[in-house]
Amino acid sequence: MQGVPHAFEHLRDAAEFRCPAHRAGIELYRAHIVRHAFEPHVHDGFGLGAIESGVERFRYRGADHLAPPDSLVMMNPDELHTGRAETEGGWHYRMVYVQQFAVAEITGEPGWWFGDAVCADAAGARRITALLDALWQAREPLAFDSLMLQLLQMFRRHASAPQPWRAEALSRFEPVIEYLREHLAERLTLDELAAVAGLSPFHFLRQFQARHHATPQQMLMALRLSAAKRRLTAGEAPAQVAAATGLTDQAHLTRAFARRYGVTPARYQRQLQR
Repeated sequence: MQGVPHAFEHLRDAAEFRCPAHRAGIELYRAHIVRHAFEPHVHDGFGLGAIESGVERFRYRGADHLAPPDSLVMMNPDELHTGRAETEGGWHYRMVYVQQFAVAEITGEPGWWFGDAVCADAAGARRITALLDALWQAREPLAFDSLMLQLLQMFRRHASAPQPWRAEALSRFEPVIEYLREHLAERLTLDELAAVAGLSPFHFLRQFQARHHATPQQMLMALRLSAAKRRLTAGEAPAQVAAATGLTDQAHLTRAFARRYGVTPARYQRQLQR
């Protein structure tokens, strides 16, 4: 990534970045910077993120800006900027760098532009930090793409664009739901599901979310856990249930099942045997 050295001079400075293999034009970044001062540099795409702690000072569009904790940072492509810590302990932050073509593809709306580089929005910043963390952890392509749409929708109200956001005509997605049911144990992709619906990938994602008030990944997880519940009812061992429904392992099943049903799979089975 432009502007980020391969190694920092000061031991307390650390930065990591990740590019999803399946989706071009997106780069995730997280860092704790204490001593390093970023020289003027640019990014190919939008720089969108949130400050977790500490304060950053940066020069952007000819002016100095301070980004305190729980603030949003929004930079346009190819805008020269710097960056350094304003507080003694440095600053923690997470960013995603999204090229313009990817924003247009994901949102269906080209021409985004941000007027304010920093915005105080504590609640929004915390939600965006959580989304950025979830994106970093996401290993399933469908989960990553669904989270990216949610993230950009969070930033939409801060962006100007030539065309207003319009809700698109809703379609019925029964074939997609059935496809999800038939492939619970597989690592599905957005492109794969869009092909079932006969739509372009992010057009499909937006319409699916509008129709079901959930992303395809959220629907997939709901279907996985529903199927797991049926299998547990039939007496299958939790480890077998996890494998059959596409969950990572028995621990994943336990966490996901408890979040949705309020009990662990083992306790659920014991309750059925009373």
